[in-house]
Amino acid sequence: MKKALTIAGSDSSGGAGIQADLKAFAAHGVYGMSVITAVTAQNTQGVLAVQDITPEIVSKQLEAIFSDIAVDATKIGMLSRVETIEVVAAGLKAYRAANIVLDPVMISKSGYHLLSPDAVQAMKQQVLPLATLVTPNLPEAEALTGRSIVTLTAMEEAARRIRDMGPAWVLIKGGHREADATDILLHDGQCQRLVAERIVSRNTHGTGCTLSAAITAGLAKGQTVETAVRQAKEYISVVIAHGLDIGHGVGPTHHFYPLYEKAGLLTEE
Repeated sequence: MKKALTIAGSDSSGGAGIQADLKAFAAHGVYGMSVITAVTAQNTQGVLAVQDITPEIVSKQLEAIFSDIAVDATKIGMLSRVETIEVVAAGLKAYRAANIVLDPVMISKSGYHLLSPDAVQAMKQQVLPLATLVTPNLPEAEALTGRSIVTLTAMEEAARRIRDMGPAWVLIKGGHREADATDILLHDGQCQRLVAERIVSRNTHGTGCTLSAAITAGLAKGQTVETAVRQAKEYISVVIAHGLDIGHGVGPTHHFYPLYEKAGLLTEE
């Protein structure tokens, strides 16, 4: 079985972060492992508090995994402060990690800042150059480039600017646009517009984490970046369409819906 590692924060409600990543890995037939960078007190209504894991423990988690288990692909999520970014970047270099997907988590869906302002520059300098693929949404792409992004043309220009920061591939997600949900995938200077039906649902907690984790699973299984991205987009559309209406706020996606459907385990909604 192929093996994927997620380096991210824990979401106590299970919809995003480490929990979403491990569910997405499992849904794609990949063995999941984790390095926890922070613990969040979080539910469907928002983030109540965050406690960072010490750099020493983050480093030891990386050592524990890479010294013992072959990692086929790595997904990076919440890196909330400079010290964490430095430790993760150093570890990935030391262990020669491959197939790295960076989801530059900055602000939660409820508006809670998950990345300190001084850490943005550290991420750009130390982690972006290590990434095979980076997957910012529009607000994250704006933070990385310092420019407003509204049109598809502006998304393509932003992708090129982010590509100049070092990652081999850039996927800018268009879910925050008021128009369609077209994403931009850039490689070798060529932009592709990936069009998907906009799914109307309030249950979208953890969609960015889930998408990037699904891509990571595809890379772990030997797929090309483009194939992994396209299949992950198909997957995320399904799990959003059948999101779980739990809690009093923004519910999570249904990570295992395709598997439950095949196995006849679904109950009437």
